[in-house]
Formats: sequence, structure tokens, C-alpha cells
Amino acid sequence: MDTVMDICRNTTVLTKADAAIIHEMARHMQIIADISQADVFIDCPVEDKSAAIVVAQASPATSKSLYKSSVVGELALAKNEPAVLFCLTSGRPVIGARAISQEHTVMQQSVVPIKNAEGKTIGALIMEQDISEKVEQEKNVERLIETTEHLSETLMQVAMQEHQVPSLMHEGIILFDHRRVISYANSRAYELMARMGYDSPIKGQLIERFFYGKFSDENLEQHGGMMFEELHYGKATLLVKAVSIFREQNPVGGLILLRDISDIKEKEKQLMIKSAVIKEIHHRVKNNLQTISSLLRLQMRRSQSKELETVYKESINRINSIAIIHEYLAQDGLERVDLRKIVDKIAKTIVSSMAQPKQQIAIAVDVDSVQLPSEKATSLALIVTELIQNSVLHGLAERECGTISVLIRHEEERERLLIQVTDDGIGIGFTGSTAQNGHLGLKIVETLVQEDLEGQLHFSDTGLGTQVSIIYPIQRGVIHEPL
Repeated sequence: MDTVMDICRNTTVLTKADAAIIHEMARHMQIIADISQADVFIDCPVEDKSAAIVVAQASPATSKSLYKSSVVGELALAKNEPAVLFCLTSGRPVIGARAISQEHTVMQQSVVPIKNAEGKTIGALIMEQDISEKVEQEKNVERLIETTEHLSETLMQVAMQEHQVPSLMHEGIILFDHRRVISYANSRAYELMARMGYDSPIKGQLIERFFYGKFSDENLEQHGGMMFEELHYGKATLLVKAVSIFREQNPVGGLILLRDISDIKEKEKQLMIKSAVIKEIHHRVKNNLQTISSLLRLQMRRSQSKELETVYKESINRINSIAIIHEYLAQDGLERVDLRKIVDKIAKTIVSSMAQPKQQIAIAVDVDSVQLPSEKATSLALIVTELIQNSVLHGLAERECGTISVLIRHEEERERLLIQVTDDGIGIGFTGSTAQNGHLGLKIVETLVQEDLEGQLHFSDTGLGTQVSIIYPIQRGVIHEPL
């Protein structure tokens, strides 16, 4: 294969000094090709002003080359690569031009001039990249535009010739021409227009006479030739879509679709009413529970027994925990509860109500923000209530200070919730899956975990206090991560 110097000397109009510059530039082409991930060439001028010759080529090692073989020594013609010839004759760069390679592939060229010390253009450095997929996409878009224009034109011709448009659809169809005169309306359109009070003939009238003038030429133009409106006529609600039809960027008419959505709107209204009723029910349940709690508190104050006072407090906390659930349901109107919100409030309320006046008990809550159905959230709230009460009344009863921590983790991969309540008290005295003492609170926890959550319960005396762990297996769709 001839060297760069040989090709320059034998086929170009370059001097020996200019050829040396080209030769030196060619030595760095491979680095440029690898970095740019493009085929890189140097073309130089020849006697024929409408062509140039390829004197050097480098294919990228970092991506696929456009070429199956070397094109060094072949001519680049102005009709295939106009950017190259423009750069050689004008001395100016060309970025992002399209061209056809010697192997008849459509590609994108970026061309910059190579100049000697006197500023004369002696060659062109070219980077080429494959854009065949982009070209194919553009062709597909052109075909789609052409097909759409033909379809629009066909619809207008059908309307002008008064051919019948099939009426096997729920939507009413109205077509109007470039003068904005209605040229066609199917039977469904007449039916829906009659419901709006338009009993007069529709065909032949200006579209501005209908729909409160919302679909005027100015309004459609402001909305890019497409508008959607919900129009109310008494108890009826219609969804009206208006679309301008263009041919070669000139408006030739338009299409209006009418759809009766009265049933949908009525159902939405009923859902809103039901949601409001459900929220009100939760609000009243919460108020009733708080009333019961207040009555128990009054009764507790009349009692002289410390044991009865403790029982009252435990019962009040259980009722308040359920009331907290209904409070959040009343606010959101949903049947799902965010665990983080309720557990934090429950934990702080219980510690403040159960701790002795001289005790300093710190509560640490670390709960993932996940949502559970109200019935499952209620069970978990009661479980956390009983475990915290147990820690205060038994684990930390003889301590002046202590710490209780509540941890709830959503282990997505294992499809379960991990609930742990830990204290640094005297310890529970055993390790296992069954409560081994007569505390009512622990029996309640055991029943709720096994019967309601169908989970696993484990008590552990760590030597530094007590840890109760609960595994709640979650069925798909039961738990939701909040947005």
C-alpha cells in the first residue's frame, strides 16, 4: 500500500512541504478515531476541483467502523461529500453534514481544514459516524405524516361527498370544512346535540354557533389545533374533543368528537359522597373512643387501689391506640394507615402516661414509612401498645431511668415486616416463642400475632434487658410504600 507521502506526491497538487504536514497529521489519526469513536480520514485536493482524494484512514478500536475495507486512494466526489469539497475550497469547517460514503452508506461528517504555515488549506480532517438508524426513523416519521395527511383528506372528502360514516361507535362525530361550516354529523352526534338543546339542523351551520363558541378558530389555534372540554348541560356532561385537520400545513377543516360521560361523573360524585361519609364515621368512632377513655379516666381517679389504677391505665392506652388509627383514617379518608405516624404518637403517649413521676424513660422510634390496611394497622398498634406498657410496668419498674426502642423494618425481598421492641430493664427471664408468665398484655400480643397477623413471635432475655421480635409475613398488595 502506498504511503501518505507517495499518494500526496503522485496524485495531489500539494508541495513536498505540504505533504510532510499531512504525513505528520496522519500519525495522530488513530488516537482521534478511538477518542471520537468515529472513522477518521484526511482528504487532499487534486487537479479536478469537483473531487478530493483520500490519503489516510483510521478506524476506531472503540466502536464499529462504517467501512469493510480501506478507501485510501479513492476519490471523494462533490455530489456525495459536499462538505469535504466546501471545506477544501473555502477553508471553513463544516459540522454535522450528511454524506454518502464510498461504500454507499449514509453517514454524518464533521470536517475541519488542515492549513500550512501560510494559511492555505492543504487538506481536510474528516470524522464520520453511522446515522442509518436515524435516517430510517426520519423516513418512518415522513411516512406517518404522509399517511395522516391522506387519512385527514379522505375524511374530509367523505364529508364533502356526503358518504355515510359508520355509526358503530359511542362517540358523536362532527366534521367541518375550511370555512368552518359543518359538513357532516353522524346520528349519535344529532342525539347528543339534541340533549344539549340544539334541535335545529346542524349540517350547514357554522361551528361557532355551538358549544358556547369554545371551539372558535382562534381558540383552536392557541391550543395547537387540539382542544378538550367537559361541557355540562343540566344533568348531562359531555366530553368534547376538537381537532384541526391540515393538508401541507394548511387547515382544510376539523373534526369534533362528542362523548356522553354523565354516568362516569355521577359515579365520581357518589364516590366522593361515600368517602366523606366514611371519614365522618371514623371521626365519630374516634370521638366515641375518646369519650370512653375519658369515662375510664374519671373512674380511675375515684379508685384507691394502685392495682386497679394500673389496669385502668392499660385499658385507656389500648382504647387510645385504636382511636389514633381512626383519627388518621378520618383525616385522609383512606383505608390505609402510615405506620410511622401512628407508632410514634402511640409510643410517646404510653410512656408519658405509664411512667412514674420520678422516672425518666426515653423512647426511640425507628419505623419505615409503609402503609397497611386499617385492620392490620390496628393489630400492630395494639401489639406495640402492650409491649411498651410491659416494658414500663415490668422491665423498668424499679429503674429511675431507662430506654425503650421500637424498630419496624419493611424487608421487601423477604416480603415481611420485622417489628422489635427493646428495653434495657431487668429482663424477661426467659427466651422462646411463648409467653411464660401470666401478664395479660403478653397474652394479648401472642394472640394478635398468631391469630390476626399469622406471624411469628420471639421473646429474648439479652442480659441487658428484653427484646421482643415479631415477623409479619406480607401478602403481595397488602403493603404500600408511600410516595
